[in-house]
Order: sequence, then C-alpha cells, then structure tokens
Amino acid sequence: ISRFHFHRVFKAATGTTPREWGRAHRLGRFTDRLDAGEDIASATYAAGFGASSRVYEAAPAALGMTPAARQKGGRGETIRYTVVETALGHALVAATAKGICMTALGDDRATLEAELRHRFPAALIWPADSQLAEWAERIVRFVTNPDTQPDLPLDIRGTAFQARVWRALQQVPPGRTATYTEIAAVLGQTRAVRAVAGACAANKLALLVPCHRIVREDGNLAGYRWGIERKRELLAREREANAGRVEAAE
Repeated sequence: ISRFHFHRVFKAATGTTPREWGRAHRLGRFTDRLDAGEDIASATYAAGFGASSRVYEAAPAALGMTPAARQKGGRGETIRYTVVETALGHALVAATAKGICMTALGDDRATLEAELRHRFPAALIWPADSQLAEWAERIVRFVTNPDTQPDLPLDIRGTAFQARVWRALQQVPPGRTATYTEIAAVLGQTRAVRAVAGACAANKLALLVPCHRIVREDGNLAGYRWGIERKRELLAREREANAGRVEAAE
C-alpha cells in the first residue's frame, strides 16, 4: 500500500501517527535503560534517538520530568502529599509545584504511601501544605456528594495521546458514562478503541480523570485500577446526585 494510505490506516487503528508511535516506543526503551542504571548518553543512543537534544525535547511532556530527574528516580523534585479518609476508603493526593500529580484510592494509608514512593523513589516527599490540604478536602466532598467535577490544577504525566484521552474523560459529567468506542469517536479516531482502553488503564489520577465513568458496550463495568466495587459505588453516588439535580430543576 502507499505510504499515505498506511499512515491513515495506522492512525485509525492505534490513535497515533507512526512517528508518534515510534517516539513513544523509543521513550519507553530510553526510560527502561535509565531505570536499569545506564547513563543518559548510552540510553539515548541505545533507545534509537539520534541526539540527546531529541530526548530532552520529548521527555518533559512524556515523562513529566527531565531525563536527569528520571535517572535519579525523581530526585530533585519535591512532592507533597496527604492521605485522607473518604466514603470509599483512604485517598492519597500528591502534588508537585505544577499541580496534582497522583491520586489513588486504597484500604490503608501504608499501602498508598508505598505506592507513591515506588512511583517517585528518589523525590523529596513532604507532608501536605495548606493548599494541598484544601484540594484534598474538595476531593473528599466530591466523593461524599459527587454533584460537580472538582476543577483542580493537574500535573498530567503521560504521552500526548494519553493526555487527549484523559481530557476527553474529563468532559464526561458526573452521573453519565461513556464507552471506549465513544471516547475514540470524540477524538476523531474511531478505530483507536484499544489505545483508548490502554490510556484509561494508565491513568494515575483517580477521580480527577474520571476513568470510572467508562463502561463496556453492553453497559457492564470495565476494570478499575482501584477496585471494581469502588467503581460501582462511585457511579451509584453520581447517578443519585444527578437525579437530585434533575429533580431540583423540575
């Protein structure tokens, strides 16, 4: 087939162009080598980049940090966090100076803290300041009465395609659901259903990027990183809150 036809077919199937796909895989190989202890120069060329400048151009958006910071496990970054109790168990909320970089739900504080340190093994981890504590309280209120999606600053860390999917998820209002196919259609890439599912699975911002609102084509619940029962309860609470709004409006 022609190069141009291949380009169209590839983007329809994967949700990205061949160039974007290749860059994402090179970045994946690059970070694997950094995590294995290689120096930046060796990892750059072994991953397939022609120059270190290419890595530094792509890394901040895709990795959320510079290659040097990634090599050091986030060393040099300061992350503040808090763990609060919600109606769905404990919730961890962590943020950099840019915004919230991680939210997670769990059964106990220790497991959530361990997850944070595993993700940012060499970052400076500090207790929440007053601003982060206020953000966490807003998340607690949302879980209790999910009538309006919290509008909080986010430090989104993912590929360009993942970020597009996550932004599309944020447009699904509380009380509503969508399918992977519908999100792919919103992006204008109807054949990128698998890629959308992968982006949902990679989400590290529970509640704030509401992947819990994604269901299968038959209406059954798809998987959920933080537990299918939490997803079921979240959706039930959102439907109830939405019904209350409709009733009040009438």
